[in-house]
Amino acid sequence: MKNVEYSTDKKILYSAEKLFADKGFAATSTRDIAKSAGVNVSMISYYFGSKEKLFEEIFKVRMKEGQSYTTEILENSELNEWEKLIKIVENYIRRVKNLPEFYTILQMVYNVNSTGNEQIISFLRTSKIGYIKVYQRILDEGFENGVFTKKPDLFFLHSVITGTVFYSKQGMNLYKELTGNHSEDYYEIYYNNLTKNLTTLLKDLLGYEQKN
Repeated sequence: MKNVEYSTDKKILYSAEKLFADKGFAATSTRDIAKSAGVNVSMISYYFGSKEKLFEEIFKVRMKEGQSYTTEILENSELNEWEKLIKIVENYIRRVKNLPEFYTILQMVYNVNSTGNEQIISFLRTSKIGYIKVYQRILDEGFENGVFTKKPDLFFLHSVITGTVFYSKQGMNLYKELTGNHSEDYYEIYYNNLTKNLTTLLKDLLGYEQKN
């Protein structure tokens, strides 16, 4: 497998993301980031202006990735509402699995608001509202088109999806310890089971039955 060659700004961004997840925002210095990225510390100011702006950029980039995929799926006329919902949920779980550093940072911000960064809080609020609107459209259209036979409370539906995935990530290592399962494929199996179980739960909530 080939190593991906990133541009200087992306090297800084991804190095900072990992360090922020490992050490926290306050304990990570610009020198730490520069050393990890293999660049001169002045490059951080050149590309991002400050550590705070670099932190904001991480959220901009990661949230844009998720929103772009969601928009693409939402506008796909070849998919019914159930298929759209599940693809969006599967992508969410896949991102939580493949971007552990970002979602660790996200948990830090939600739990402690450790940076006091109002811009990031605004990003998160906008993103959350955006996904609620996506679920509202899928829920409304799916019920109207007969794809769903139940119409649960919109905010409960959103909470079930985000809460289940978020808490599952948070408790993952504890569950591993309690099961005593130290196999290399534990996390792969864990996320596969999370996807299956959440899919089953959503089917029940929405009264969805697959038609042959």
